[in-house]
Amino acid sequence: MLDHLDRPRRARVQPRLAEMIASELREQILNGVYTDGMLPKQEDLIAQFGVSAPPMREALRILEVDGLITVRRGKVGGAVIHRPDGGSVSHALGMTLQGEQVPLRDLADSVLQLEPMCAAGCARLPDRAKLLGPLIEANLAETEEAIGDGPVFTHRARLFHDLIVAHVPQMTMRLVVRSVVAVWTAQEETWAHEVTEAGRYPNRREQRSALDAHKRIAARILDGDAEGAERAARSHTKASQKRVLAEFGDRVVDASSPRALRGLREVTARHSDLNLYQQD
Repeated sequence: MLDHLDRPRRARVQPRLAEMIASELREQILNGVYTDGMLPKQEDLIAQFGVSAPPMREALRILEVDGLITVRRGKVGGAVIHRPDGGSVSHALGMTLQGEQVPLRDLADSVLQLEPMCAAGCARLPDRAKLLGPLIEANLAETEEAIGDGPVFTHRARLFHDLIVAHVPQMTMRLVVRSVVAVWTAQEETWAHEVTEAGRYPNRREQRSALDAHKRIAARILDGDAEGAERAARSHTKASQKRVLAEFGDRVVDASSPRALRGLREVTARHSDLNLYQQD
């Protein structure tokens, strides 16, 4: 008898057509169905789903808000696919931390807890000498060459950390830690530029000490000493953070300034290069 009163409520809780289309397209994008990096043309999608243009346009807008596509208009128009990767996670994390007004000390604590575990994980790799040996050796040599040039030294020293994180065997751990470390790296490289311009960058002896710490971590990893690698990494991370936090500790994480954005892009590009190397 009262069924007609219940119909509007039931209608409201059912997904709208556009959301249903967006959900199916989202699943296809994330599962790698569209290997050419583009969605089919809008008219083809309309035919495929058997719908009119308005709900399809709304579905594409939903996917744009998700950051999964960018709709280009004009002669070379179409929906360009952006599958989520470590870079998008790092950027989202950095923006969230800045939006929540999180200070660098908080971020540093997370790095201190997470990154040394990656050193231990690398030490447990059965083929660590083949995977990591040449990369670490090359990085240590390049870092030594950069002693005396603050920003370049910091850049190459941070790459050592990227190498360790990039070779953690568990993909989930790798993605989570590298996102946190990428945001920290962008902050530390900003610090390096600012203190260099102010003439306060750590001297050559301090740079040599940091490089020696990297050599100790590398030796323990390649020897398969997981506990020793984690201990050495934690000691070094704490020491290297001390100088940054002394000056920047109360600053809010920066993910929006031109320098921070550039730094995040560069770190993401380095991670992509490391992933390609692993796949080869």
